[in-house]
Amino acid sequence: MWIDTHCHLDAPEFAKNLPEVIRSALDNNVQAILLPAVKAADCEAVRALANQYGQQIPGLVYTLGIHPLYTNQAQEGDISILEKEITQSLSDPRFVGIGEIGLDYFVEGLDPHKQEYFFNTQLDLAQQFQLPVILHVRRSQDAILKSLRRRKIPSGIAHAFNGSFQQAEQFIELGFKLGFGGAATYERALQIRRLLTELPLDSIVTETDAPDIPPAWGRGEGIAFNEPGFLPRIARMLASIRGINEADFSAAVWRNAMQVLPRWSALCADSANSKLAS
Repeated sequence: MWIDTHCHLDAPEFAKNLPEVIRSALDNNVQAILLPAVKAADCEAVRALANQYGQQIPGLVYTLGIHPLYTNQAQEGDISILEKEITQSLSDPRFVGIGEIGLDYFVEGLDPHKQEYFFNTQLDLAQQFQLPVILHVRRSQDAILKSLRRRKIPSGIAHAFNGSFQQAEQFIELGFKLGFGGAATYERALQIRRLLTELPLDSIVTETDAPDIPPAWGRGEGIAFNEPGFLPRIARMLASIRGINEADFSAAVWRNAMQVLPRWSALCADSANSKLAS
């Protein structure tokens, strides 16, 4: 049983074949998927998608937020929209936190001040509602850690983590898990593989970031983009790098994700209880 803690099912790449993508995930025993929003305007659509396909994947959940790559187009009023959407979603068991939010100091052309404004105001919302956050941390780990230390954020995931071991330790100390996926399947990803082997097992979660970060074998097999159905194969390679058997790794990453996203844990527990009752 596998868990994908970061998957953009609402991406345009999936628009024409989303039912098939969902079916492939189920066929490959992916029982839980987290869908993070990237724009305030997308909140309603993300919520509707999670509830529609949640009938097939009981562990399908979503978070709401403004991604740093979309901050150049965002307006200050989007924070008010986001707050209303969060408030509305609190009664929805599939809503599990705020994200994808963060800072990106790699992509050129992004206004760093706008990024910081939207990131910090969304952290304030996370503190206000005491919700976990899904973080985008590309080339920005230290700045994000600084902002986290100024607030009381309950927990979350640093998605697609590729920082130093020392930075990883600091995220872990603040109650965060670290996301690993397709990037680790590349032989040259030495730093990511080193983190996989040296970090505590209870700090690691699995993800695809689909349709992004396709695995190393994708090009050779004619795969244009990533999808959640590829997660087990990716995760088996992560387990091999870690030096742990597949079953133990699957159980650990599931447990780790549920620990930092308690609303997700409650949803999955309710789903399991319903199956037992039936």
